[in-house]
Amino acid sequence: MGVISAIGQGKVEFASALLDGRSAFKVMQRPGRQQDSAYIGAEIGQMVLPAGVTRQTLRAASLSAQVALVVMQEAWSEAQLSEVDPCRIGLIVGGSNLQQRELAQIHEEYRHRSIFLRPTYALSFMDSDLCGFCTAQFGIRGLAYTVGGASASGQLAIIQAAQAVLTNQVDVCIALGAMMDLSHWECGALRAIGAMGSDRYANDPGLACRPFDRDHDGFIFGEACGAVVIESLDSSRRRKVTPSMALSGWGMAMDGNRNPDPSLAGEMQAIQNALHASGWRPDQIDYVNPHGTGSNSGDETELKALHACGLTGAHLNATKSLVGHGLSAAGTVEVIATVLQSKAGRLHPSRNLEHPIDATHNWVKSQPIDHRIEKALTLSMGFGGINTALCWQRPD
Repeated sequence: MGVISAIGQGKVEFASALLDGRSAFKVMQRPGRQQDSAYIGAEIGQMVLPAGVTRQTLRAASLSAQVALVVMQEAWSEAQLSEVDPCRIGLIVGGSNLQQRELAQIHEEYRHRSIFLRPTYALSFMDSDLCGFCTAQFGIRGLAYTVGGASASGQLAIIQAAQAVLTNQVDVCIALGAMMDLSHWECGALRAIGAMGSDRYANDPGLACRPFDRDHDGFIFGEACGAVVIESLDSSRRRKVTPSMALSGWGMAMDGNRNPDPSLAGEMQAIQNALHASGWRPDQIDYVNPHGTGSNSGDETELKALHACGLTGAHLNATKSLVGHGLSAAGTVEVIATVLQSKAGRLHPSRNLEHPIDATHNWVKSQPIDHRIEKALTLSMGFGGINTALCWQRPD
């Protein structure tokens, strides 16, 4: 695994911040994020880039590409992928329309002098650019492509990576939950549609991100990126690499609805499909990492789906309350958060969960708790009516 967010770079720093309940919400400052606005979010600070990265590489890399390089390097090293035949390594990039802020800045800069537009724009406006950048940096020669599932993209990438391994297309496949780099255009549209907050906490950004709390008023954006290496158990044994978690099954279901409003039936179907694929009963799951964005209708619908599927006994917390909503990266980052909590035997707190909209669930509130995760469920939903659910268990 490899991960970066506003609260930490790398698994060690990220896990420590999660378990301490730290966050980094404020009015966003990155160029191109604001235009007569004061959108709240969590932005990544100064990054430590991998050794040996050339100035030429960085000059040609967008912010999304730079953070992908950081997390890929961490995952690559831990999984010892340098020992694997490059033709047997795959990459699935979760996300589409990823580099919007950079493209918006290019449009503005060259608006009146388009003749001087950099030729690399012909590459960077395509989603395949991140595939090309990462495969070039790591010498990946197996399959590589992007999958777009809006906020479900991160988990969808994991599903695609698992399918690539199961069908023997590759021995190892990296699922990258790529960083979606929003410009003020996307922020404004997401506010206009009622998805992104926060009017209520405009003067107190630390209170704005509050999934599952009665006083929520929309999601709060958080820059993030995560990479998960998917490999068959037989392959990891041959290579003597110890897996962190086992993917036991997954489910996916569509709402048949273009609009952003969630569907109870669709979310229930995805959960039930995942349980059926894993062969688990609902009462066997002891931890759920939910989608939990803080949206007015999304949180309520998700809790109803968990309740209807018999999952009220599982421990429940909200990773987005600490890192914000990473959109295309969210699912992968939250899977990593689940694995890190499993390794620590401890569940992170949920920030600003003062008045849960459904108190019948087994919440982890303002303080971390000790808990050994045996079987976990992670959930991600995306605009376009995309619902995904993954079942995870301890590898032993």
